[in-house]
Amino acid sequence: MTKLSISKLIEMAKAVKMTEAQQEEQRRSFVYGNTAFENPAITRKMVDDIADAMRA
Repeated sequence: MTKLSISKLIEMAKAVKMTEAQQEEQRRSFVYGNTAFENPAITRKMVDDIADAMRA
């Protein structure tokens, strides 16, 4: 197995192009992770419902 340096991995990651769907999934995951950390009553469904309503 070849070892890659952190800087090489970062450069490779910069070249990744996410689809709109992947970006939206990432955004929702980020929102859920940060809000649920502060308020355990927050659910993924709540985040999805609000995000869907905002897109409409």
